[in-house]
Amino acid sequence: LGGWLVEVASWHWVFLINLPIGVIGYIAAMKVMPDHYAEHRTRFDIAGYLMLAFGMVVLSLALDGISGMATPHALVMLMTVAGLAALVGYWLHAANSTAPLFSLALFHVPSYRIGILGNLFSRIGSSAMPLLIPLLLQVGMGMSPMNAGLLMIPVAAAGMVSKRYAVKLVERFGYRRVLMVNTVLVGLAMASFIFMTPGQPLWVRVVQLALFGAVNSLQFTVMNTVTLRDLDRDFASAGNSLLSMVMMLATGFGAAAAGSLLAAFAHLDQLHGATAALHATFVCVGAITLTSTLIFWQLPDTRPSPRDVEEVAE
Repeated sequence: LGGWLVEVASWHWVFLINLPIGVIGYIAAMKVMPDHYAEHRTRFDIAGYLMLAFGMVVLSLALDGISGMATPHALVMLMTVAGLAALVGYWLHAANSTAPLFSLALFHVPSYRIGILGNLFSRIGSSAMPLLIPLLLQVGMGMSPMNAGLLMIPVAAAGMVSKRYAVKLVERFGYRRVLMVNTVLVGLAMASFIFMTPGQPLWVRVVQLALFGAVNSLQFTVMNTVTLRDLDRDFASAGNSLLSMVMMLATGFGAAAAGSLLAAFAHLDQLHGATAALHATFVCVGAITLTSTLIFWQLPDTRPSPRDVEEVAE
């Protein structure tokens, strides 16, 4: 749809299309979703929200500023320090607040602590791919936006299929083994795009994209499941909200990291061809994803019951 909109209208409609979709979603939510309320009402933590939001935005801008040659290094350093200071400030604030935006008690749950951090680092690499793959297909392979968009269908289709096997894999091998092995597969799948060339047969591209979609989707499903599985009713809402926030933060970091890496490797295009910088970036984002294995390694080597996995995965 995005490729078609770019061709028949303009790139603006890739964003404008979200307006009617958002309206439809709002109407559906008001009609379908049950209207539940928490047992205890608390005041909104405005101070914590401002510190957390400021820290995330400034760190994202700092990472994005690395790729901008016109951004002064001093400004990037200032934003980085300010963002880290804001996050530390929120941590100190949450430790002393009776009703923080996100309670630090969430991190007393081992599976949640490991899962949320693993989500952050694993998704940085994965979030760079929606930017890098279309660039490779259009800039490196000379494909039209519409055809590049059609080649993303195998990624989504394979991801839908692989989700069906998440419960069975975790039941048989446990969270730790599945995430350790699959994280390596995701990293290798990302790096494998260095072998995608203009003369490559179409079926090879489809298979490669499908394999990436399968392991990437499986990664998201199992990561989210292990993160939320041990939260009780009191922490379920806040834990899910923090997970959503980390996912969006990682998406921004991933796109900014991809832009920074492309800028750093730009000189390779002049030496080795139009896709050299993209290929080097694929290797780097794959390596970034591999680092999250150090986090998932901390999970206990246990095999949960099938019912426990199904309840969270659904």
